[in-house]
Amino acid sequence: MRTLAWPCPAPGGSGEEFALVAGPEDAAARVLLVPALFEEANKTRRLLAETMRALAARGVASVLPDLPGCGESLAPLELQDLDSWRAAVRRCARRFRASHYLAIRGGAVLLPRTAKGWSFEPVAGASLLRTMVRARTIAAREEGREETAARLLDLGRVQGLELAGYRLGARMIAGLERADLPKRSKRLVLTLADLGGEPLWRRSEPGEDPALAAALAARIAVEATP
Repeated sequence: MRTLAWPCPAPGGSGEEFALVAGPEDAAARVLLVPALFEEANKTRRLLAETMRALAARGVASVLPDLPGCGESLAPLELQDLDSWRAAVRRCARRFRASHYLAIRGGAVLLPRTAKGWSFEPVAGASLLRTMVRARTIAAREEGREETAARLLDLGRVQGLELAGYRLGARMIAGLERADLPKRSKRLVLTLADLGGEPLWRRSEPGEDPALAAALAARIAVEATP
């Protein structure tokens, strides 16, 4: 695998971002992996890297970009919103000539409506936001402070919030609340029930699941390759 820079204007950014690239340069099938969001991205990063290696072994190219404000990005996360991330996904797909998409968890809300590919255990933005807000209220209670989800969301819609160590701007909070999963699309939904494995995003620390990565790659390679 190799790391490549690609042009990506983003609020507060340098004009370029980085992406992890694997597989043959002349591959007919090229899959853009759209990562899970926020802390779930950290917990599933190894899974995606293992999936990319398994895809490369099957002759399928893949690209895993850093979203602006995440990973090695120099753009401030607080300035990003779902629209800037959606624009980044579209630019990355054009730059690397993606033929298919694979979105993980909350990454599904960033895909173009007409995107062809797969969503793995997709989750709506509002559900992801509720999970992070709930975690903050629990942490506050353990510290002897009282915070309510309703009050936090009211605050977040005006001035943003820090959730799970991530500083999210007001536009990001509002965007997550509105980000539903499409009722109809060209993407297939993949689940742990289909592929086996465990929900790495629920672990307290990042983990890996080589068998799940192999199952994901096998499913994608069969369906993406003519």
